[in-house]
Amino acid sequence: MGWHMRTATPNGTRKRSGSRIFAVTAAGLMAAAALTGCTAQPPTSAQTPAASAPSAHSGTTSNGTAEAKKIARIAADSMDTYHLRSVEVEVTRGNTVVYSGALGQSLSGEKATTDMHFRNGAFAFTYIATLALVMVDKHKLSLDDTVATYLPSVAHGDQVTVKQLLNMTSGYTDYVYSKPVLDMNNTDPFHQWTTDQLIDIGATPPLEFAPGTNWGYSHTNYMILGKLLPKVTGMPLAASLEKYVLKPMQLTQTTSAQTAAMPSPVMHTYSSERREALGISPDTPFYEETTYWDPSWTLPAGATESTTVADLAASMEAVARGTILSKASHHAQTDDLLSGFGHKDPACAQCGQNTDQHNYGLGLVNQKQWVTQTMNFSGHGASAGALGSQKLSIAVSTTYAPAAFDETGAYHNASDKIFATLADALAPGTGPTAPTPH
Repeated sequence: MGWHMRTATPNGTRKRSGSRIFAVTAAGLMAAAALTGCTAQPPTSAQTPAASAPSAHSGTTSNGTAEAKKIARIAADSMDTYHLRSVEVEVTRGNTVVYSGALGQSLSGEKATTDMHFRNGAFAFTYIATLALVMVDKHKLSLDDTVATYLPSVAHGDQVTVKQLLNMTSGYTDYVYSKPVLDMNNTDPFHQWTTDQLIDIGATPPLEFAPGTNWGYSHTNYMILGKLLPKVTGMPLAASLEKYVLKPMQLTQTTSAQTAAMPSPVMHTYSSERREALGISPDTPFYEETTYWDPSWTLPAGATESTTVADLAASMEAVARGTILSKASHHAQTDDLLSGFGHKDPACAQCGQNTDQHNYGLGLVNQKQWVTQTMNFSGHGASAGALGSQKLSIAVSTTYAPAAFDETGAYHNASDKIFATLADALAPGTGPTAPTPH
Protein backbone atom coordinates (compact mmCIF):
# COMPACT_ATOMS: atom_id res chain seq x y z
CA MET A 1 0.00 0.00 0.00
CA GLY A 2 0.99 3.60 -0.14
CA TRP A 3 1.43 6.60 2.04
CA HIS A 4 -2.13 6.87 3.28
CA MET A 5 -3.87 3.70 4.41
CA ARG A 6 -7.62 3.72 4.72
CA THR A 7 -7.44 1.79 7.99
CA ALA A 8 -3.90 2.55 9.06
CA THR A 9 -3.10 5.04 11.74
CA PRO A 10 -0.55 7.79 10.98
CA ASN A 11 2.17 5.91 12.82
CA GLY A 12 1.87 2.95 10.51
CA THR A 13 -0.17 0.55 12.67
CA ARG A 14 -1.46 -2.31 10.58
CA LYS A 15 -4.87 -3.96 10.67
CA ARG A 16 -6.17 -6.87 8.62
CA SER A 17 -8.77 -4.63 7.05
CA GLY A 18 -5.87 -2.62 5.71
CA SER A 19 -3.70 -5.56 4.65
CA ARG A 20 -0.72 -4.47 2.69
CA ILE A 21 2.22 -5.86 0.86
CA PHE A 22 3.85 -2.46 0.43
CA ALA A 23 4.22 -0.93 3.85
CA VAL A 24 5.22 2.72 3.45
CA THR A 25 3.48 4.92 5.99
CA ALA A 26 2.33 8.51 5.65
CA ALA A 27 5.41 9.65 7.46
CA GLY A 28 7.72 7.50 5.41
CA LEU A 29 6.26 6.99 1.77
CA MET A 30 6.69 4.85 1.57
CA ALA A 31 -11.67 -17.81 10.24
CA ALA A 32 -13.03 -19.99 8.99
CA ALA A 33 -9.66 -21.50 9.58
CA ALA A 34 -8.88 -23.10 12.91
CA LEU A 35 -8.19 -20.37 15.43
CA THR A 36 -5.74 -20.95 18.22
CA GLY A 37 -5.75 -19.48 21.66
CA CYS A 38 -2.18 -20.55 22.37
CA THR A 39 0.46 -17.87 22.70
CA ALA A 40 4.02 -18.94 22.02
CA GLN A 41 6.62 -17.33 24.24
CA PRO A 42 8.68 -14.75 22.36
CA PRO A 43 12.36 -15.60 21.99
CA THR A 44 14.75 -13.46 23.97
CA SER A 45 17.44 -11.16 22.69
CA ALA A 46 20.07 -13.24 24.46
CA GLN A 47 19.79 -15.99 21.89
CA THR A 48 22.77 -16.71 19.65
CA PRO A 49 22.30 -16.16 15.90
CA ALA A 50 21.55 -19.41 14.09
CA ALA A 51 24.14 -20.76 11.71
CA SER A 52 24.11 -18.95 8.40
CA ALA A 53 22.90 -20.60 5.22
CA PRO A 54 24.88 -20.20 2.00
CA SER A 55 24.41 -16.65 0.74
CA ALA A 56 23.24 -15.66 -2.73
CA HIS A 57 26.50 -13.69 -2.93
CA SER A 58 29.92 -15.18 -3.50
CA GLY A 59 32.27 -14.55 -0.61
CA THR A 60 32.50 -15.76 2.97
CA THR A 61 30.31 -14.85 5.93
CA SER A 62 32.41 -12.77 8.33
CA ASN A 63 30.47 -12.58 11.57
CA GLY A 64 33.62 -11.86 13.58
CA THR A 65 34.30 -8.32 12.38
CA ALA A 66 33.57 -5.22 14.44
CA GLU A 67 30.97 -4.18 11.89
CA ALA A 68 29.31 -7.60 12.08
CA LYS A 69 29.22 -7.38 15.89
CA LYS A 70 27.47 -4.01 15.60
CA ILE A 71 24.87 -5.57 13.30
CA ALA A 72 24.41 -8.51 15.67
CA ARG A 73 23.74 -6.14 18.57
CA ILE A 74 21.12 -4.24 16.60
CA ALA A 75 19.42 -7.51 15.61
CA ALA A 76 19.46 -8.79 19.19
CA ASP A 77 18.11 -5.53 20.61
CA SER A 78 15.27 -5.56 18.09
CA MET A 79 13.86 -8.79 19.50
CA ASP A 80 12.73 -7.14 22.73
CA THR A 81 12.20 -3.63 21.32
CA TYR A 82 9.66 -4.78 18.71
CA HIS A 83 8.36 -7.97 20.42
CA LEU A 84 9.62 -10.19 17.64
CA ARG A 85 9.20 -13.91 17.24
CA SER A 86 12.13 -13.94 14.81
CA VAL A 87 14.46 -11.64 12.93
CA GLU A 88 16.77 -12.45 10.02
CA VAL A 89 19.43 -10.05 8.79
CA GLU A 90 21.75 -10.17 5.77
CA VAL A 91 24.32 -7.44 5.15
CA THR A 92 26.81 -7.48 2.28
CA ARG A 93 29.50 -5.20 0.87
CA GLY A 94 30.27 -6.14 -2.69
CA ASN A 95 30.96 -9.87 -2.72
CA THR A 96 31.60 -10.06 1.02
CA VAL A 97 28.87 -11.20 3.39
CA VAL A 98 29.44 -8.99 6.42
CA TYR A 99 26.69 -10.59 8.48
CA SER A 100 24.11 -13.31 7.92
CA GLY A 101 22.18 -14.46 10.96
CA ALA A 102 18.81 -15.27 12.50
CA LEU A 103 17.36 -15.03 16.00
CA GLY A 104 14.20 -16.49 17.49
CA GLN A 105 11.99 -19.29 16.30
CA SER A 106 9.85 -20.42 13.40
CA LEU A 107 7.60 -23.17 14.74
CA SER A 108 7.63 -23.29 18.53
CA GLY A 109 10.95 -24.83 19.54
CA GLU A 110 12.38 -24.64 16.00
CA LYS A 111 15.22 -22.15 15.66
CA ALA A 112 14.91 -19.56 12.93
CA THR A 113 17.58 -19.92 10.24
CA THR A 114 18.54 -17.76 7.28
CA ASP A 115 17.71 -20.47 4.75
CA MET A 116 14.00 -20.37 5.66
CA HIS A 117 11.61 -19.32 2.91
CA PHE A 118 8.91 -16.67 3.25
CA ARG A 119 6.67 -14.65 0.94
CA ASN A 120 8.31 -11.67 -0.68
CA GLY A 121 5.20 -9.55 -1.33
CA ALA A 122 5.98 -6.23 -3.01
CA PHE A 123 9.52 -7.28 -3.87
CA ALA A 124 7.80 -9.02 -6.78
CA PHE A 125 6.62 -5.55 -7.87
CA THR A 126 10.30 -4.66 -8.26
CA TYR A 127 10.86 -7.78 -10.36
CA ILE A 128 7.77 -7.12 -12.51
CA ALA A 129 8.97 -3.57 -13.16
CA THR A 130 12.43 -4.89 -14.02
CA LEU A 131 10.88 -7.37 -16.46
CA ALA A 132 8.99 -4.55 -18.15
CA LEU A 133 12.23 -2.60 -18.56
CA VAL A 134 14.02 -5.65 -19.96
CA MET A 135 11.27 -5.75 -22.61
CA VAL A 136 11.86 -2.04 -23.28
CA ASP A 137 15.56 -2.79 -23.79
CA LYS A 138 14.59 -5.55 -26.23
CA HIS A 139 12.38 -3.07 -28.13
CA LYS A 140 9.29 -5.19 -27.45
CA LEU A 141 7.58 -2.62 -25.24
CA SER A 142 7.44 1.14 -24.80
CA LEU A 143 6.69 2.81 -21.48
CA ASP A 144 4.36 5.09 -23.43
CA ASP A 145 2.25 2.22 -24.75
CA THR A 146 -1.31 2.26 -23.45
CA VAL A 147 -2.83 -0.62 -21.55
CA ALA A 148 -5.43 -0.93 -24.31
CA THR A 149 -2.68 -1.79 -26.81
CA TYR A 150 -2.35 -5.18 -25.12
CA LEU A 151 -5.50 -5.51 -23.01
CA PRO A 152 -8.35 -3.77 -24.83
CA SER A 153 -10.96 -5.10 -22.40
CA VAL A 154 -9.45 -3.46 -19.29
CA ALA A 155 -11.45 -0.41 -18.25
CA HIS A 156 -9.79 2.98 -18.86
CA GLY A 157 -6.94 1.21 -20.66
CA ASP A 158 -6.96 3.71 -23.50
CA GLN A 159 -6.09 6.48 -21.00
CA VAL A 160 -3.36 4.74 -18.98
CA THR A 161 0.21 4.02 -20.07
CA VAL A 162 2.59 1.28 -18.98
CA LYS A 163 4.75 3.86 -17.21
CA GLN A 164 1.76 5.12 -15.24
CA LEU A 165 1.08 1.58 -14.05
CA LEU A 166 4.72 1.18 -13.03
CA ASN A 167 5.04 4.46 -11.10
CA MET A 168 1.55 4.46 -9.55
CA THR A 169 0.18 7.50 -11.40
CA SER A 170 -2.60 5.69 -13.29
CA GLY A 171 -5.55 6.63 -11.08
CA TYR A 172 -6.81 3.06 -10.73
CA THR A 173 -8.44 2.30 -7.38
CA ASP A 174 -6.79 -0.26 -5.10
CA TYR A 175 -8.85 -3.46 -5.02
CA VAL A 176 -7.26 -4.37 -1.66
CA TYR A 177 -9.62 -1.90 0.05
CA SER A 178 -12.75 -3.12 -1.73
CA LYS A 179 -15.45 -4.74 0.40
CA PRO A 180 -15.27 -8.14 -1.35
CA VAL A 181 -11.53 -8.45 -0.76
CA LEU A 182 -11.59 -7.10 2.79
CA ASP A 183 -14.47 -9.37 3.76
CA MET A 184 -12.94 -12.46 2.20
CA ASN A 185 -9.53 -11.86 3.75
CA ASN A 186 -11.16 -11.65 7.15
CA THR A 187 -13.56 -14.57 6.84
CA ASP A 188 -11.59 -16.98 4.65
CA PRO A 189 -7.89 -16.12 4.31
CA PHE A 190 -7.37 -19.39 2.41
CA HIS A 191 -9.55 -18.21 -0.48
CA GLN A 192 -7.80 -18.20 -3.86
CA TRP A 193 -8.43 -15.21 -6.09
CA THR A 194 -7.80 -14.98 -9.82
CA THR A 195 -5.93 -12.12 -11.45
CA ASP A 196 -8.96 -11.33 -13.62
CA GLN A 197 -11.24 -11.07 -10.59
CA LEU A 198 -8.96 -8.58 -8.88
CA ILE A 199 -8.40 -6.51 -12.03
CA ASP A 200 -12.16 -6.30 -12.48
CA ILE A 201 -12.64 -5.09 -8.90
CA GLY A 202 -9.85 -2.51 -9.13
CA ALA A 203 -10.16 -1.26 -12.70
CA THR A 204 -13.92 -1.10 -13.26
CA PRO A 205 -14.72 1.82 -10.91
CA PRO A 206 -14.12 5.40 -12.07
CA LEU A 207 -10.47 6.46 -11.89
CA GLU A 208 -9.56 8.23 -8.65
CA PHE A 209 -7.72 10.90 -10.63
CA ALA A 210 -6.87 11.60 -14.25
CA PRO A 211 -3.83 9.53 -15.28
CA GLY A 212 -0.57 11.37 -14.67
CA THR A 213 -2.08 14.07 -12.44
CA ASN A 214 -1.48 12.54 -9.00
CA TRP A 215 0.28 9.68 -7.23
CA GLY A 216 -1.65 6.91 -5.49
CA TYR A 217 -0.44 3.47 -4.50
CA SER A 218 -2.61 0.73 -5.98
CA HIS A 219 -2.07 -3.01 -6.31
CA THR A 220 -4.37 -2.90 -9.33
CA ASN A 221 -1.53 -1.43 -11.40
CA TYR A 222 0.67 -4.48 -10.93
CA MET A 223 -2.21 -6.92 -11.37
CA ILE A 224 -2.74 -5.36 -14.80
CA LEU A 225 0.99 -5.54 -15.56
CA GLY A 226 0.92 -9.20 -14.59
CA LYS A 227 -1.62 -9.83 -17.33
CA LEU A 228 -0.08 -7.41 -19.84
CA LEU A 229 3.53 -8.61 -19.80
CA PRO A 230 2.81 -12.16 -21.02
CA LYS A 231 1.31 -10.54 -24.13
CA VAL A 232 4.72 -8.92 -24.70
CA THR A 233 7.02 -11.80 -23.76
CA GLY A 234 4.92 -14.59 -25.27
CA MET A 235 5.50 -16.56 -22.05
CA PRO A 236 3.62 -17.09 -18.78
CA LEU A 237 4.54 -14.49 -16.19
CA ALA A 238 6.35 -16.94 -13.90
CA ALA A 239 8.49 -18.24 -16.78
CA SER A 240 9.41 -14.76 -18.04
CA LEU A 241 10.29 -13.54 -14.54
CA GLU A 242 12.50 -16.58 -14.07
CA LYS A 243 14.22 -16.19 -17.45
CA TYR A 244 14.70 -12.44 -17.58
CA VAL A 245 14.95 -11.39 -13.92
CA LEU A 246 15.41 -14.07 -11.25
CA LYS A 247 18.01 -16.15 -13.11
CA PRO A 248 20.11 -13.17 -14.30
CA MET A 249 20.08 -11.83 -10.73
CA GLN A 250 21.11 -15.29 -9.47
CA LEU A 251 18.14 -15.50 -7.10
CA THR A 252 18.30 -19.25 -6.69
CA GLN A 253 15.92 -19.38 -3.71
CA THR A 254 13.16 -17.19 -5.18
CA THR A 255 10.37 -19.20 -6.79
CA SER A 256 6.71 -18.76 -7.69
CA ALA A 257 3.82 -21.06 -6.86
CA GLN A 258 0.19 -21.33 -7.94
CA THR A 259 -0.83 -22.23 -4.38
CA ALA A 260 0.15 -21.17 -0.87
CA ALA A 261 2.92 -23.78 -0.80
CA MET A 262 6.53 -22.75 -0.14
CA PRO A 263 9.80 -24.71 -0.40
CA SER A 264 11.24 -26.18 2.77
CA PRO A 265 12.50 -24.96 5.19
CA VAL A 266 9.70 -22.48 5.85
CA MET A 267 9.58 -19.51 8.20
CA HIS A 268 6.25 -19.89 9.99
CA THR A 269 4.27 -16.73 10.65
CA TYR A 270 1.61 -15.83 13.22
CA SER A 271 -0.77 -12.94 13.73
CA SER A 272 -3.62 -11.51 15.80
CA GLU A 273 -4.78 -9.18 13.01
CA ARG A 274 -8.22 -10.75 12.56
CA ARG A 275 -9.15 -10.23 16.22
CA GLU A 276 -11.38 -7.21 15.66
CA ALA A 277 -12.97 -8.54 12.47
CA LEU A 278 -13.87 -11.81 14.19
CA GLY A 279 -15.23 -10.05 17.27
CA ILE A 280 -12.70 -11.56 19.68
CA SER A 281 -12.47 -9.51 22.86
CA PRO A 282 -9.13 -7.99 23.90
CA ASP A 283 -9.03 -10.10 27.08
CA THR A 284 -9.24 -13.37 25.13
CA PRO A 285 -5.87 -14.78 23.97
CA PHE A 286 -5.80 -14.90 20.16
CA TYR A 287 -2.74 -15.69 18.07
CA GLU A 288 -3.09 -17.82 14.93
CA GLU A 289 -0.74 -19.29 12.36
CA THR A 290 -0.86 -17.46 9.03
CA THR A 291 1.93 -19.23 7.13
CA TYR A 292 -0.31 -20.78 4.52
CA TRP A 293 -2.93 -18.10 4.12
CA ASP A 294 -3.44 -17.78 0.38
CA PRO A 295 -1.39 -14.89 -1.09
CA SER A 296 -3.29 -14.68 -4.39
CA TRP A 297 -4.88 -11.36 -3.40
CA THR A 298 -1.45 -9.72 -3.21
CA LEU A 299 0.06 -10.30 -6.66
CA PRO A 300 -0.79 -11.51 -10.15
CA ALA A 301 -0.65 -15.23 -10.82
CA GLY A 302 2.94 -16.16 -11.60
CA ALA A 303 4.40 -13.50 -9.30
CA THR A 304 3.30 -14.87 -5.92
CA GLU A 305 6.77 -15.81 -4.77
CA SER A 306 8.72 -17.07 -1.79
CA THR A 307 12.32 -16.16 -1.10
CA THR A 308 15.09 -15.95 1.50
CA VAL A 309 16.71 -13.00 3.24
CA ALA A 310 19.90 -13.47 1.19
CA ASP A 311 17.96 -13.31 -2.09
CA LEU A 312 16.25 -10.10 -0.97
CA ALA A 313 19.64 -8.48 -0.36
CA ALA A 314 21.04 -9.77 -3.64
CA SER A 315 18.06 -8.56 -5.66
CA MET A 316 18.13 -5.02 -4.31
CA GLU A 317 21.87 -4.83 -4.93
CA ALA A 318 21.30 -5.91 -8.54
CA VAL A 319 18.56 -3.32 -8.98
CA ALA A 320 20.63 -0.53 -7.42
CA ARG A 321 23.56 -1.35 -9.70
CA GLY A 322 21.41 -1.91 -12.80
CA THR A 323 23.16 -5.17 -13.56
CA ILE A 324 20.56 -6.53 -15.99
CA LEU A 325 19.29 -3.31 -17.57
CA SER A 326 20.58 -0.74 -20.02
CA LYS A 327 21.84 2.49 -18.52
CA ALA A 328 18.72 4.32 -19.71
CA SER A 329 16.34 1.76 -18.23
CA HIS A 330 18.30 1.64 -14.99
CA HIS A 331 17.95 5.41 -14.60
CA ALA A 332 14.26 5.22 -15.50
CA GLN A 333 13.74 2.71 -12.69
CA THR A 334 15.85 4.23 -9.93
CA ASP A 335 16.21 7.98 -10.55
CA ASP A 336 14.26 10.42 -8.39
CA LEU A 337 11.73 11.59 -10.96
CA LEU A 338 8.73 12.22 -8.71
CA SER A 339 9.98 14.43 -5.86
CA GLY A 340 7.38 17.10 -5.22
CA PHE A 341 4.79 15.29 -7.33
CA GLY A 342 1.45 14.15 -5.96
CA HIS A 343 -0.88 15.52 -3.34
CA LYS A 344 -3.33 14.43 -0.70
CA ASP A 345 -6.92 14.10 -1.83
CA PRO A 346 -9.89 13.34 0.45
CA ALA A 347 -11.37 11.27 -2.36
CA CYS A 348 -8.19 9.20 -2.75
CA ALA A 349 -7.00 7.61 0.50
CA GLN A 350 -3.82 6.27 -1.12
CA CYS A 351 -2.76 9.56 -2.68
CA GLY A 352 0.15 11.61 -1.37
CA GLN A 353 3.23 13.61 -2.26
CA ASN A 354 6.62 12.17 -3.13
CA THR A 355 9.58 13.90 -1.47
CA ASP A 356 13.33 13.96 -1.95
CA GLN A 357 13.52 11.71 1.14
CA HIS A 358 10.98 9.14 -0.06
CA ASN A 359 9.90 8.85 -3.67
CA TYR A 360 8.59 6.09 -5.88
CA GLY A 361 10.60 4.86 -8.83
CA LEU A 362 9.42 2.04 -11.07
CA GLY A 363 8.47 -0.72 -8.66
CA LEU A 364 10.69 0.52 -5.83
CA VAL A 365 11.14 3.30 -3.27
CA ASN A 366 14.09 5.69 -3.19
CA GLN A 367 14.94 6.63 0.39
CA LYS A 368 17.62 9.32 0.16
CA GLN A 369 20.56 7.46 -1.43
CA TRP A 370 19.10 3.97 -0.92
CA VAL A 371 17.06 1.95 -3.41
CA THR A 372 14.57 0.02 -1.28
CA GLN A 373 11.46 -2.12 -1.10
CA THR A 374 9.34 -3.32 1.82
CA MET A 375 6.41 -5.61 2.53
CA ASN A 376 4.20 -6.41 5.50
CA PHE A 377 1.23 -8.75 5.66
CA SER A 378 -0.10 -11.79 7.51
CA GLY A 379 2.22 -11.27 10.47
CA HIS A 380 5.43 -10.99 8.48
CA GLY A 381 7.50 -7.99 7.43
CA ALA A 382 10.58 -7.61 5.26
CA SER A 383 12.61 -4.60 4.16
CA ALA A 384 15.68 -4.48 1.97
CA GLY A 385 17.74 -1.92 0.14
CA ALA A 386 21.07 -1.14 -1.45
CA LEU A 387 23.42 1.82 -1.40
CA GLY A 388 25.11 1.66 -4.76
CA SER A 389 27.89 4.12 -3.96
CA GLN A 390 29.18 1.84 -1.19
CA LYS A 391 28.13 -1.51 -2.71
CA LEU A 392 26.24 -2.04 0.54
CA SER A 393 23.01 -4.02 0.81
CA ILE A 394 20.82 -4.80 3.80
CA ALA A 395 17.85 -7.16 4.13
CA VAL A 396 15.69 -7.72 7.20
CA SER A 397 12.84 -10.19 7.79
CA THR A 398 10.63 -10.13 10.88
CA THR A 399 7.86 -12.21 12.43
CA TYR A 400 5.97 -11.20 15.53
CA ALA A 401 5.33 -12.49 19.05
CA PRO A 402 1.90 -12.01 20.70
CA ALA A 403 3.01 -8.84 22.49
CA ALA A 404 3.55 -7.09 19.14
CA PHE A 405 -0.22 -6.91 18.56
CA ASP A 406 -2.44 -4.35 20.27
CA GLU A 407 -5.92 -4.95 21.65
CA THR A 408 -7.46 -4.67 18.16
CA GLY A 409 -4.90 -7.00 16.57
CA ALA A 410 -3.01 -4.20 14.81
CA TYR A 411 0.79 -4.18 14.65
CA HIS A 412 3.71 -2.20 13.26
CA ASN A 413 6.10 -3.30 10.54
CA ALA A 414 9.33 -3.58 12.50
CA SER A 415 11.46 -4.60 9.53
CA ASP A 416 11.58 -1.07 8.12
CA LYS A 417 12.63 0.35 11.48
CA ILE A 418 15.40 -2.23 11.86
CA PHE A 419 16.50 -1.56 8.28
CA ALA A 420 16.68 2.18 9.00
CA THR A 421 18.70 1.55 12.18
CA LEU A 422 21.16 -0.66 10.31
CA ALA A 423 21.49 1.81 7.42
CA ASP A 424 22.19 4.64 9.84
CA ALA A 425 24.77 2.57 11.73
CA LEU A 426 26.62 1.39 8.62
CA ALA A 427 26.30 4.46 6.39
CA PRO A 428 25.22 7.44 8.51
CA GLY A 429 23.14 10.11 6.82
CA THR A 430 22.56 8.18 3.59
CA GLY A 431 19.17 6.61 4.26
CA PRO A 432 15.89 6.76 6.16
CA THR A 433 15.90 8.30 9.62
CA ALA A 434 16.50 5.68 12.28
CA PRO A 435 13.87 5.44 15.03
CA THR A 436 14.68 7.17 18.32
CA PRO A 437 15.62 4.66 21.04
CA HIS A 438 13.13 4.45 23.88
